[in-house]
Amino acid sequence: MKELVHLSGMLTDEQRNLLSVAYKNVVGQRRSAWRITKSIEDRHQEKEEEESEELASGYRKEIEKELEAVCKEVLGLISKLLGTVDSTVQPIEAKVFYLKMKGDYLRYLAEIGATEKEEAGKSYEAAWKQADTMPATHPIRLGLALNYSVYYYEIVNDAAKACELAKKAFDDAIEEMDNLKEDSYKDSTLIMQLLRDNLTLWTAEQEEETGQQEFEEEF
Repeated sequence: MKELVHLSGMLTDEQRNLLSVAYKNVVGQRRSAWRITKSIEDRHQEKEEEESEELASGYRKEIEKELEAVCKEVLGLISKLLGTVDSTVQPIEAKVFYLKMKGDYLRYLAEIGATEKEEAGKSYEAAWKQADTMPATHPIRLGLALNYSVYYYEIVNDAAKACELAKKAFDDAIEEMDNLKEDSYKDSTLIMQLLRDNLTLWTAEQEEETGQQEFEEEF
């Protein structure tokens, strides 16, 4: 797939989805490993177990190198693909897809401190503006709303903005449910459920101030 991007600079919808899923699986494993290792490192630090902390820290840094390399590889491909979206059958849809994907991978880098968090926000914002012309029930637009709201919640630590964005996306989609296309029904309703789940958890967390609840992300 990587070679195809370099050769043609353009992907079909199916190829585009395959690219996204392939890299999501690769980076997802490393993100999970990083979170676990960081938690172990922090625990040893709290207990002042220097030797164990040092071992965990070394492993975490190795994971960060791998994660950063994968993310930068994806971002390079996206940059190339964004330059050809105007020649695709549905340029707006393609642009939103790639800008969202760019925001996702910049967010992953921000999680490990490898880039400024504002960089991811700029890509999400650009994607959100482009998505304004898309149906509220479109799975790409809903997926963008899901991940953009996670960015606000997890990276910016702005729960109010995260809830506002997720609620608007969910409410707008509900209003257009009668126009939902059959071929995208499954994807759209799944993302809407994730948005609602996050809203429930985030709202409860704000009210109870527990800070302990997990939330759905990624689509």
